[in-house]
Amino acid sequence: MRSTPKKARPSKVRDIERQVLPNGIRVVTERMPGVRSVSVGIWVGTGSREEAEHEAGISHFVEHMVFKGTKKRSAEQIARSVDSIGGGLDAFTSKEVVSFNVKVLDEHLPEAFDIVSDLVRNPLFDSKDLEKEKGVILEELKMEVDNPEYMAHELFCNNFWKGHGLGRAILGTRQTIRSFDSSKLDRYFREIYSPANLLVTAAGNLKHKDLMRLAEDHLGDLKPRKARGLGAVPSPHAPLVFKDRKTVEQVHLFVGVPAIAMPDESRFACYILNAILGGGMSSRLFQNIREKQGLAYSVYSELALYRDAGCMIVYAGTSMRTAEKVIKSIANELHEAAVKRVSDEELRRAKDHLKGSIVLGLESTSSRMANLARQESYFGRFMSMDEMLQRVEQVTADEVQTLAQRFFQPKQIAVAMLGPLGGFKVRRQDLLVQ
Repeated sequence: MRSTPKKARPSKVRDIERQVLPNGIRVVTERMPGVRSVSVGIWVGTGSREEAEHEAGISHFVEHMVFKGTKKRSAEQIARSVDSIGGGLDAFTSKEVVSFNVKVLDEHLPEAFDIVSDLVRNPLFDSKDLEKEKGVILEELKMEVDNPEYMAHELFCNNFWKGHGLGRAILGTRQTIRSFDSSKLDRYFREIYSPANLLVTAAGNLKHKDLMRLAEDHLGDLKPRKARGLGAVPSPHAPLVFKDRKTVEQVHLFVGVPAIAMPDESRFACYILNAILGGGMSSRLFQNIREKQGLAYSVYSELALYRDAGCMIVYAGTSMRTAEKVIKSIANELHEAAVKRVSDEELRRAKDHLKGSIVLGLESTSSRMANLARQESYFGRFMSMDEMLQRVEQVTADEVQTLAQRFFQPKQIAVAMLGPLGGFKVRRQDLLVQ
């Protein structure tokens, strides 16, 4: 007699655990037993948007300076300690967060955590190193200023988020960079790098209890301090701004509209709308402006979503001769999305594109580590892969059109152009589709 096979238990899609140290530092891990690496990051929950105008760029400067030496390691020892275990150490500053992270073989997690925790609690801010690093960051700023696409983007952001920290460049300005000294950096560091503002995330072949022990040993004695309060909620603007630069060949243009905030429940519909508009080679903007009309080599749309505001931006690089046609083509695509319901076929394509991006984007330990930080910071809960894919599937054509109608209004469209404009300007009525 053949025995009936036992019904398999459903496996846990994501093995996530979360705890909080007594001093307020949050620790989140995801166990991935099928890999041999571990990625661990320490996240500071204050980015450049919370900086005062006179300290613009200080978050980025502090991020640089922690690598110049700590109380335990010189700059060379920091580099060698990671290289000696075959790891990769990285850091970045964004508008809302600063991250220090490292990826290593699972057996080297204790050494890796010792290194990354040393960076965020023991920087020296030596005055000689500080002066040298000013030169490095000023060169980084020059490099970006020489990039016309970057300059056009900053022109757009500065005017779209006018008067708010979101509109200022992460790198700061020549004036603010030159004004920083050891006391300013140390004061800012002590205020921002406080336990309530720190988050530890790790993903890979690890045990949660082991990472908790490392966090307690290396960060548990940090004293709780009052963190800097969150700044004002930004208000989007819809300016039309133009900067003539005869030294570049192309016209670089950004067209943007307000969008939802990151925690908004309609974010999956917003992701779908972005994918349809300019998220890939089959998107409307790419097919119309590049493939059918041959007006631009690079054209795309992207989302910049923050905790309390958001923006959808379209970029195109084109010649002065065709710039007006590109602007009108973009305005037409925004109008079409608002007045016409997306077809079932196009919606299906966009969903599959987004689902593929989600799955492929979570295959490495480093991407999982970053995903844990994003979900903890913005949502306060952790979504399984299945739940994310289900949320994508639940998006309807009506939801997509409702978002387009809400945001794709001519009075809300902002435009920034940089290049050999020769006095060319776009008027508000040019954004109206006849």
